Amino acid sequence: MYRVRLYLSLLALVFVSTPLVAADSTKDFFFHKGDRIVFLGDSITEQYQYSSYIELYLTTHFPNGDMTFINAGIGGDTATGGAGRFSEHVLAEKPTALTIDFGMNDGGYGGFNPQAAKNYIEKTEAMLKAAKKAGVRVALISPNAVEVRARPMQQNLPIYLETQKKFYAPLKELAEKYNIPFVDQYAVTRKVMDKMAADDSKVHPFPDAVHTNGAGGLLMAHTILVGLQAPAVVSDVEIDATGKKAKPTDCTVDELSVTSDGISFQRKDKALPMPVQPDWRGILPYVNRLKDLNYYGLKVTGLNGGKYTLSIDGKQVGEYSAEKLSQGVNLGNLASGPLFEQSQQVFQMITAKNNIVHDRFRGVVMFHAPDWLADVAKERKPAELKKRMEKIQSLQEAIYKKAQPVAHRFELKVMK
Repeated sequence: MYRVRLYLSLLALVFVSTPLVAADSTKDFFFHKGDRIVFLGDSITEQYQYSSYIELYLTTHFPNGDMTFINAGIGGDTATGGAGRFSEHVLAEKPTALTIDFGMNDGGYGGFNPQAAKNYIEKTEAMLKAAKKAGVRVALISPNAVEVRARPMQQNLPIYLETQKKFYAPLKELAEKYNIPFVDQYAVTRKVMDKMAADDSKVHPFPDAVHTNGAGGLLMAHTILVGLQAPAVVSDVEIDATGKKAKPTDCTVDELSVTSDGISFQRKDKALPMPVQPDWRGILPYVNRLKDLNYYGLKVTGLNGGKYTLSIDGKQVGEYSAEKLSQGVNLGNLASGPLFEQSQQVFQMITAKNNIVHDRFRGVVMFHAPDWLADVAKERKPAELKKRMEKIQSLQEAIYKKAQPVAHRFELKVMK
C-alpha cells in the first residue's frame, strides 16, 4: 500500500515522495515508490548479490514500485575512493535513495589503525554532506563481519574481526548526526556466524572470509532490508472452514468452497513472494526463515484433522497437517509451483538486466579516454550513457510487467 502525505503551507500544497508501507506496519520503509536507487560500495557491492536480492525483494513486493537500480560498487574501493568519485558515480546518476557500504578494505585487515579510522569517518561524512546537499536520502551500512571459520589458517582474521568492531563503531553516531538510518550489519552478521559456529553449520556465507556466496548475499540483503524496516507480509489469508469465511490481507479471495474433501478458492495477491534459491536453503534458519521479509501466509481453522495436499493451479506444492494449517503456514519459501515460477522469471530478468547495468558502469561511466581521444570521448559519452540507460529502462519495464500478480486457484485436499 502506498501512502501520500500532504503538507499544507499557507501558500500551496507540497507533495513529498510516496513511501512504501506495508499493511502490517505503521513505520515508513526507507525505499519509496519511483526511487532511483544507487548501491555504493566496494567489491562486495560489485558482486551484485546482496544488491540484486534487495532489488528482487523490492520488485516482487512492490510490483508497481517504478524504481530504477544502479550499482556503483568497485572492487578494492574504500571510503576515500567513494568520496573522490561521489560526484561522478553517484550524484551524476541523480539518485533519490543511496546505500553506502564501505569499510571492509579501509580497516586494513589487521590491528586497529587510529589514523585509518579517522580518515574513514571523515570520508564517510564527506559523502553524507554531499548527499544531504543534493537532497539524496541515505542509508548508512557497516560491512559484514569477516568469517573467521571460513579461513581458520589465516591468523590475522580473529584480530581483524575485533578491529572491525572498533573501526565501524562511530558510524552509528555519524548517522544520528545526519538523521539517517544506520544498519549495523557487522553486529548482525557476527552474531549469526557465532551461532553457525556453535551449530557446527556446514554453510559458509563468506567463503573467502569477506565476499559472499548466495547464502551470504541473502544474509546481507535480509539484514539490510529488515534494518530499514522492510514490510514482512506479501499477503495473507485466514479461512474459517466451519463458517465458510475468508479474511484476506493484501489479496482477494473468491469462489470459496468447503466440502468434506477439502477447500478450494481463488486468490489474487497485490504482490509476489521472492523465489527462494537453492543456495539460500542452508542460511534460512539464521534469517528467521524469511518470515520477517517474505511471509506469504495461509491459515485454515475448523478442519477435521488429518493431512492435506496443497495444489496451486493444479500443481501440488506441499503437504500440511490440519494442526499446522490452523497455526498458519508461510508459502513464501515454496520451491515449485506457479508462484515460484513467476517470481523466478522475474529474478532471471533482473540478473540479465544487471549485466547491462554493470557493463554501462564499467564500460562507459568509468571510461577515461587517453589524451588524444579525450575530446571525442567527452562529446560521445552523454549519448552513450543515454542509449544504455534507455535499454536498461526498457528491460526494467519488462521486469515490472512480469512481476504483476495474477489470480491462482488454491486447493486443499484430504490425504486418504
